[in-house]
Amino acid sequence: MGCMRYLSEAHLRGFERYKYSSIDTSFLSVYVMHPFWNYCVKFVPKWLAPNVLTFVGFLMTVVNFILIAYYDWGFEAANSETGNTVPAWVWTVAAINILIYYNLDGMDGKQARRTGTSGPLGELFDHGLDSYSAALIPIYLFSLFGTHDLPPIRMFFVIWNVFLNFYLTHVEKYNTGVMFLPWGYDFTMWGVSGMLFVATVFGPEMYRFSIYGFTVANMFEFVLIGSGMVSSHPIIARNIYLSYKNKTGKMRPMWEMLRPFFAFVWLFVITVVWSFFSRNDVINKEPRILWILYGTIFSNIACRLIVAQMSDTRCDAFNVLMWPLAATVGVCCFPYYQQVFDTDLTSDTERWILYGLTIFSTLAHWHYGYGVVSEMCDHFHIRCFKITKQTVAAEEELQDVVEDAKPTENVEEV
Repeated sequence: MGCMRYLSEAHLRGFERYKYSSIDTSFLSVYVMHPFWNYCVKFVPKWLAPNVLTFVGFLMTVVNFILIAYYDWGFEAANSETGNTVPAWVWTVAAINILIYYNLDGMDGKQARRTGTSGPLGELFDHGLDSYSAALIPIYLFSLFGTHDLPPIRMFFVIWNVFLNFYLTHVEKYNTGVMFLPWGYDFTMWGVSGMLFVATVFGPEMYRFSIYGFTVANMFEFVLIGSGMVSSHPIIARNIYLSYKNKTGKMRPMWEMLRPFFAFVWLFVITVVWSFFSRNDVINKEPRILWILYGTIFSNIACRLIVAQMSDTRCDAFNVLMWPLAATVGVCCFPYYQQVFDTDLTSDTERWILYGLTIFSTLAHWHYGYGVVSEMCDHFHIRCFKITKQTVAAEEELQDVVEDAKPTENVEEV
């Protein structure tokens, strides 16, 4: 990576001490999916690196995004009076790809333990790609409803709800040291796939009816937002509280405990300003690109938090990608633009600014991800997508270091 490095010595030393701790209480996950994954992983060749499974699963979500975007770039296909113009086979492929992503995401850790290659790189790689998928997956469903039943401004809050649910799980781990796997994830994956399969069999018109003005899109929003508020957020708050009460967590001071929220809230505020006060109503003209931009910067914030919580270091309070975003929003929402510059900011100009910023942010995020993975591979003398004798030896040595280190938490007490 040349002279640019993303991981400090403190990060790398923290990764050396890291040991994965998680609690999964979802009955669907524990009693159905884990036994199924334990069975399926037996058919995976032992020479196949776990990160390959992770990456292939992620690529399925990318394929879905590209495929549906090709047929419905502006989320307007469902608005047609003659029915959704996206071919039925697209929904079938999308539903299958979601299941592939979900199952490979469940099998990669088992493949790592099976091959003796468990380590911090695999978890970081997995959760980092999941943070990107958190932006991509909701976008598929928007094409089922169209902009008539689910206007872009409501899409905005749906996406941010997904961001919040994902982010809170890692804020929880940042403070407790334990990954409490959320119940909603398994049900959401099956729900998304089920909705896409229904669109295949009965047509997406199934999602266009309403009862006394209450549409399926309204139900979708209600269930998605309500489930997080009921089944996730209170439990996360309780787990953090208990970790302080029982002194089993990181025991950070209050402002340090809240520090992960700073960058998250900054991003939310900046995106709200652009979405509501754009001089050219960019949210209704280019919603898909806007979601990708927001999702990319969110993923970068989430990845940096994951690095901090895994290495037991201080997380960032502000993300560097928000500087160009804030500058762009300042220009595109400046109320006296015409008076100051003696010309107005045209719709095409704002659109090209959005495209340029999205490309820049995406490349910067990819560079960050590539850099972090490369630095960890160099440090631990392993390969990301290949199992070697050095990989197994490095993981065994890492486990010895972890066993010799004093544990920082007791999973059972949290």
